[in-house]
Amino acid sequence: MPTNPTPSVVIVGGGIAGLATAYELALEGIPATVVEPDGIASHASGFAYGGLSGGVTGRPNANTPMMVEGMRLHALLAERLPAETGVDTQFRRSPQLRLAFTQEELDSFGPDMDWRNAHPGFRAEVVDAAGARRIEPRVAPEALGGLYVEGSADLEPYRLSVALAQAAESRGASIRTGRAVGLERSGGKVSGVRLEDGSVLACERVVLATGPWLREAAAWCGLELPVRPLKGQIIRLRTGGPPFEVSVGYGKDYAMTKPSDGLVWAGTTEEEAGFDESKTTRGRDEIIEALLRFLPSLADAELVLQTACLRPVSADGAVVVGAAPTPDGVVLVGGGGRQGIMMGPALGRTAAQLVLSGYSPLALPAYAPGRFA
Repeated sequence: MPTNPTPSVVIVGGGIAGLATAYELALEGIPATVVEPDGIASHASGFAYGGLSGGVTGRPNANTPMMVEGMRLHALLAERLPAETGVDTQFRRSPQLRLAFTQEELDSFGPDMDWRNAHPGFRAEVVDAAGARRIEPRVAPEALGGLYVEGSADLEPYRLSVALAQAAESRGASIRTGRAVGLERSGGKVSGVRLEDGSVLACERVVLATGPWLREAAAWCGLELPVRPLKGQIIRLRTGGPPFEVSVGYGKDYAMTKPSDGLVWAGTTEEEAGFDESKTTRGRDEIIEALLRFLPSLADAELVLQTACLRPVSADGAVVVGAAPTPDGVVLVGGGGRQGIMMGPALGRTAAQLVLSGYSPLALPAYAPGRFA
């Protein structure tokens, strides 16, 4: 069986988690090889909206430490990557207005406001109907008010992925097209990644960052990892009015003008559809119906584009990052769900630290791949 020259680390998966890992390793002088069958950011990392809540969306949960660190790293990358690569990731601070249509919904924002205000860099307030319309006059007249938050941000995930790839490559990393199908072992340690074409990438360490396909990759380690795909669709609209300067949302849905194309991005669905990545009229109609409830003025907007992608979600909602029980030398990372872009840089740094030293302060027991055993 043909064997290629030995890279020290092979990363399986060219999404945000894998590319961030490659970048962090490259900063430490470790030139990893990223293996991706479809091209970098060709799935969720290339089609996500890219909202960055800063780790203070809703109440604290298991992912909060990873989200807070992710926001810190996003701010650093927003300064470093354009200077290093010339790629503008379009990181920007963007306020949010989450609407309420019942008194119960409005009352529920109180604890959320307190949680956000407890974090440096954030300011939140509950506003009444008049206050909501001062912030964004186009919100539905039925809205009773909302939660206004400053301190969040957004960016263009595909541009971020390209910038991470270019910055890693400039430091010796490489990106190879290929489909990984298994691992090679020697004496209880990983010794290579087997590709579909029969070749083997020999290595000392492997990072499995295959997004919604992480369950399949974990099986190469004899590990049952309940990570599933959650389908999400987004539509992009051209409107005749001014751009939205605030991300307006209700429940799981949102609308915001993105500088990358000047269109209003609106979504999103949460569909249990297996590995079906197709766009559907049902998904489109669901988004439009929800959107017109809180922004009825968009009824005449022109539909320009519809996208769909699969987000990796674990059974308990917490991310996966940690060493596989066997073979030695394998790290698994993923499971970010709808916050995958938010946590991507932190997941990458954590995985890189585990590769380099076997320890990371963010490799928490709640994230361990073996927790489902």
